[in-house]
Amino acid sequence: MNAEWLIVMQDPDFRKTFGARLKELRKQKRWSQKELAAKVEISFQQLNKYESGLNLPPAEMLIKLADALSTTTDHLLTGNPVENSPLGSSRLFRRFQAVERFDNEDQEAVIKLIDAMIAKQQMQSVLQPLDERPAHV
Repeated sequence: MNAEWLIVMQDPDFRKTFGARLKELRKQKRWSQKELAAKVEISFQQLNKYESGLNLPPAEMLIKLADALSTTTDHLLTGNPVENSPLGSSRLFRRFQAVERFDNEDQEAVIKLIDAMIAKQQMQSVLQPLDERPAHV
């Protein structure tokens, strides 16, 4: 860990701002502290310490929190808008980054699987009876 990050972690204003952002994202999901804590496998008391600015979560927990709250770790830490993220789901984004390291043959297999899932979804929507389809305005 570099010295700059240690200074940031010790800054009470940074911790409070982080905690407020975490709390706001949780409330947007209409989850209690107990519900979010269960999703990321920590005690609600620990989550309360994060939200109140007493502690900052370690990197692994930050990733779990971002995933659970459908945001990015960058947004949790800095408040930078999520729109700048190439994908709304950080879980998907990390997986696509891993797929980029595959050899061409394995990448092609993943692409074919994704194409098949997209085709299945499209076919299911086409086969829905007319009275069950969403109305188009």
